Amino acid sequence: MRALSGASLVTGAVLALSMSVGCAQVGQVQAQRAFKQANQAYQSQDYERSSKLYEETIANDPNNAIVYFYLGNSYDNLYKPSKKGDAANDGLLTKAVDNYQKAAEKLSSSPDPADKKLGKLSLEYLVASYGADKLNDPAKAEPVVQKMIQLEPSEPTNYFALAKIYEDAGAYDEAEKMLVQAKAAKPGDPAVYMTLAGYYNRQGHFDKTIEALEERATKEPNNPEAFYTIATYYWDEAYRDFKLKDAEKKDFVSKGMTAVDHALQLKPDYVEAIVYKGLLLRLQANLEKDPAKQQQLLKDATALSEKANAMRKAKAAGTAP
Repeated sequence: MRALSGASLVTGAVLALSMSVGCAQVGQVQAQRAFKQANQAYQSQDYERSSKLYEETIANDPNNAIVYFYLGNSYDNLYKPSKKGDAANDGLLTKAVDNYQKAAEKLSSSPDPADKKLGKLSLEYLVASYGADKLNDPAKAEPVVQKMIQLEPSEPTNYFALAKIYEDAGAYDEAEKMLVQAKAAKPGDPAVYMTLAGYYNRQGHFDKTIEALEERATKEPNNPEAFYTIATYYWDEAYRDFKLKDAEKKDFVSKGMTAVDHALQLKPDYVEAIVYKGLLLRLQANLEKDPAKQQQLLKDATALSEKANAMRKAKAAGTAP
């Protein structure tokens, strides 16, 4: 067999490299074309077509990280909760989870803010995929949310998500810890106090509910809605908790009245606060033993109701000051 010369070897290597580069360029062109068509199908909500085109894009350019998110979301949108248990339908969700995971891995650590945002969204959709209406696997969702917290330790919504997982699983102490950590992570955010109050209210801890609402009000001393919200909770507890003694109900009504009056001082035309003040007056009337005082309280409540209705009509007619 005749040996190849050095020049022949170099020529062969150059030719092979040229062919490789040429194939790569063709693949890139095909990937770009498929990606453009996939995006058009995705925007038109033709997820069956977009999923096929995103698959084609990845086959030609597996390094295009953002494609994995859109491919996962296409499969996610094709999944039908009403057909849960059907092998083909469940397979769509499995594909969605696989691509969300790949997108999160590739995008979450990217220096590009847009990529990082999409990586975070991939994690959020991944958590949703493990929800009760889909895979119903909170154990797999837990580490995903923990990773989200590591990536954004100052973002309270991540703590909220983990707290919900724990609450749904009956791990109430862990749920509370997460909500307390959310408050510590962003103490100036009213949402952390409202979420904590909602949790305590569901657990039947009214004292802690009010404590969280009052903390929120101290953070927003000029926000009438913060004080109005406190009043609504006091009214609801006094009205619905039949185990309360009259003295306790009177105390709650009084504190609710203080809160709603504060809201109205900040915003005199606050219709919702006017309505709740009327409701509190009616509760106060029900607890009043003196008939004359009771009638006066009911009269004042009726006046507030009429005032609120008049303000609503004026607003609807465009004649409100």
